[in-house]
Amino acid sequence: MSDRAPKTDHVGLTDLMASRRYFAKFEQITSHLGRVAAVMQAEGNLTKDEVEVLVAYVQGIAYTFRALGMKYLLVGRDTGQFFGSLQMDNRESGFPVFNELLVMANDAQQAGRHLDSLPNVEHLKAQMVEQIIGAQQIPTRLQFALSQRLYYEELQRGHLFWAQNDPQMIWQSGLGDRRRYLLHWAVYDSQINLPTIYLMEVEDSGRRALPKDEGRWPEVQAHLMGQALGGLKLLTIARGFDEAFPELHPKRLRRLHVGPMYSHRYTQQTGPLHDVLRDAGAPEGQDWALAWTDEVLESERTETERDGWFGSVEREIFALDPFSGRGAETGATRQTRSIVLPERPYQVLAEKNPPGFASVTKYVVSAGGRVLRY
Repeated sequence: MSDRAPKTDHVGLTDLMASRRYFAKFEQITSHLGRVAAVMQAEGNLTKDEVEVLVAYVQGIAYTFRALGMKYLLVGRDTGQFFGSLQMDNRESGFPVFNELLVMANDAQQAGRHLDSLPNVEHLKAQMVEQIIGAQQIPTRLQFALSQRLYYEELQRGHLFWAQNDPQMIWQSGLGDRRRYLLHWAVYDSQINLPTIYLMEVEDSGRRALPKDEGRWPEVQAHLMGQALGGLKLLTIARGFDEAFPELHPKRLRRLHVGPMYSHRYTQQTGPLHDVLRDAGAPEGQDWALAWTDEVLESERTETERDGWFGSVEREIFALDPFSGRGAETGATRQTRSIVLPERPYQVLAEKNPPGFASVTKYVVSAGGRVLRY
């Protein structure tokens, strides 16, 4: 089992089986998220383009876990050289800590050099067979070399979820004076150790289309990445963007927090979900729950303001939550909390019916992978 230090939020998964179960758990969880996004599209909560964007980021998260799983495949075994263990946030997010992604990005920069210095997979496997049969020894060092080769190969394939995933653009409509785009970008939040995905629908009234504007597009990318902080309200980000780029008009800004992941065997979160997972006593692979928070800010109208002596600019007026009265607090038009979990923990959750969960959307995953919404 993992080393648990009571006064820290981070632990190292130093036990071989605990580490492999952890990565297997996330492989299973990420395999369900695409179907959850499809259900959200069927409900009208996501557009086709938004689903494609989300699925691509979720695949990136899955590939990242696969790469880290290879890196730490032999954790706890005597490989002749101490190479550490995965550091995870066991109190808040249940995900790897931010530094793991920074190291992974650094490794990716040097993946080619590492691969050039390592024998290929077939050669390593042949050596392993020779050592097992000829010397009757467990080829731990060769297994380690193979795991590191597979790790660097995974990094070289790319399409991983990095600490920063720069903005990209999808054309939506319009070819004349007004063009509409879907901008998307993502970060791995260093404060809460969670993947966070941003989606912005923006209208472009510039003389040159944004994708062909060598001046504005790099500025837009740098601005959005600079504002991709979990502590900033959507209203702050959208207003800042609206003021910084007079010819770009943010009509809708969305932020999705993927996580935290709860698992009674790996995380120490307190509250109803901790009790639910403990009481469910679900077998390995069904003992988890993943939270999913969706914040949306929408523009309700525009106003024209003077800009200098003769000019004017169009400013967005954003709608804040009109029902709960918390719009000024959240800085969003609405916020939706969801949870994805297997059937057995859901049954216990439904029986306990803890306060505060009535408004949480539940996506329940069956043993066959079917997703039902409650």
